Amino acid sequence: MNLIWKKSSVSDKIFYAVIFIILTSFFLIVLYPCVFVVSASFSSGPAVQSGRVVLWPVDFSLEGYKTVFQTSTVWIGFRNSILYTVFGTLINIAMTMTTAYCLSRSDVPGRNGFMLLFTFTMFFNGGMIPAYMLIQSLHMLNTPWAILIPGAIGVYNMIIARTFIQNSIPGEMLDAAKIDGCGDLMYYLRIVLPLSKAIIAVLVLFYGVGHWNAYFNAMIYLHSKNIYPLTIFLRDILMASQIDPSTVSDPEAQMRLAEAAAVIKYALIVVTMVPVIIIYPFVQKYFVKGVMIGSVKG
Repeated sequence: MNLIWKKSSVSDKIFYAVIFIILTSFFLIVLYPCVFVVSASFSSGPAVQSGRVVLWPVDFSLEGYKTVFQTSTVWIGFRNSILYTVFGTLINIAMTMTTAYCLSRSDVPGRNGFMLLFTFTMFFNGGMIPAYMLIQSLHMLNTPWAILIPGAIGVYNMIIARTFIQNSIPGEMLDAAKIDGCGDLMYYLRIVLPLSKAIIAVLVLFYGVGHWNAYFNAMIYLHSKNIYPLTIFLRDILMASQIDPSTVSDPEAQMRLAEAAAVIKYALIVVTMVPVIIIYPFVQKYFVKGVMIGSVKG
């Protein structure tokens, strides 16, 4: 890097300096809210409520986390969210990669028509009420299938995966495999999938984060607390801590409720984002490669 800087002209150095300043500014703008949320979650209620938390925790406290984790339903939510994320992502990857591979083959009859149908669904849909009626008619209401099945394929992700396969795996490889007696299924399982690790890692991240943060569908389709994901339980905890101050006559009690709600809110945010932060480093090396290769051509 120092060698490039020394060989650069004055105009290039000015350009690099401006870009560095802009990118650093954007980085700090994005980083500060994350740091503030973590600091506030480890601060005391009065410190958060009074606005004394700016960068570092003030009056270090774990009350917010104790309130969250002492609630037994949180652990049920963790279990359900992990199951939804794992099995939902497996279903997504299987359906997306299989569809992408089929549509990447130029010898598939009606391939353009199928792509048109898939693309149509990206812009038009029946709406929430028809979707609810469909789930009800399929007897999937209040079952985990209502969370796993409706979003089995993301069309945008499928298009990226299809483009990746088209650009990264030459058609001659299929011809060579057929000469060796390899059928379509074995070619897909033993050649296409192993060579698509980069895009699969990207899809795992996209789908996994989506399942982990899923909230709206669970709120509509699920009614039993035994199958609620973590996001629904955290919503209930947050709403329970936000009691209407007008119903409490004691001013000191009103203040304590407001302080507790402020800390719990930030603790909930940290609890939900930590698993994603832990998983991300394992797929980060594939992330840029998979997205860039899969988005070169439409």
